[in-house]
Amino acid sequence: MQKAMIQMNVQLHNALSDISGVSGQAIIRAVLKGERDAKLLAKLRDPRCQASEEEIVQSLQGNWKEDVLFELQQAVDAYDFYQRQMQQCDQQLRRYMAALPTCAPVPPPASAPSLPSAKEGKQGRARKSRRQGNQPAFDLAAELERILGVNPITIDGIDVLTIQTVLAEVGPDLSAWKTERHWTSWLNLAPKRDVSGGRVIRHVRQHHTNRAGHAFRMAAQSLIRSQSYLGARYRYLRAKLGGLKAVKAMARYLACLYYRLLTRGQIWVDRGTEEFDRRSQQRELAALQRKARKHGLQLVPAA
Repeated sequence: MQKAMIQMNVQLHNALSDISGVSGQAIIRAVLKGERDAKLLAKLRDPRCQASEEEIVQSLQGNWKEDVLFELQQAVDAYDFYQRQMQQCDQQLRRYMAALPTCAPVPPPASAPSLPSAKEGKQGRARKSRRQGNQPAFDLAAELERILGVNPITIDGIDVLTIQTVLAEVGPDLSAWKTERHWTSWLNLAPKRDVSGGRVIRHVRQHHTNRAGHAFRMAAQSLIRSQSYLGARYRYLRAKLGGLKAVKAMARYLACLYYRLLTRGQIWVDRGTEEFDRRSQQRELAALQRKARKHGLQLVPAA
């Protein structure tokens, strides 16, 4: 659809970040019905749209070519077809998930805080309960919580689609993996090393695909702008290890949190970026003190 609009010199994508949204689809379908007045088309914008009517009017100045309009109609019809196919997939998925048994809630440790439900969303924020993008139309978060007995979306970076992928691959029971080390090794998220005489002589790179492990990698990458403890941890790892190693390390940490939640009910409570920065400073100070003691010196605070 965007390609056809650009061929007619209609730069609607400059005003709207997503032409498949409410405003973009309303304008495109009005164009296909024969409307050419840019001001009338701009009035179809959704009230929540950040672009003003003037900006949309400027982006709708183009050449309406019949052959390209036919191409645009073909693209819209294909888009509608795939949307119907996805709705049918959602209905089938809902039937499959309804057939899965309900799991008893995993009791959290005695010192752990209460676990928020799927309706409350991550950190109790209601905005997480809204359907985003191409997520299934039904309440997938509530179904996952019923099947797993816990609510993993409380972990930053992990959303319902991540949990659904992992559930489809391994099921709700993780007892086949005795420890989280076995779990992360199976996910291909643990380092593979050949050790001889206590020294690492080779790093073994495995290239097989693991869909559950890939889901955790995608979840790790989504933390790049997260203003949370896990987001700060991921950015620190990127600065220290580089992009690829940081993704793998962060994905392993998320997989461990997921394993602890499902097996021991150990929930994750975000402590914020300030807490991570404070701990980082403590680690750096401890390292400096160890180096000072090694050389017979003593650290003195600056005046």
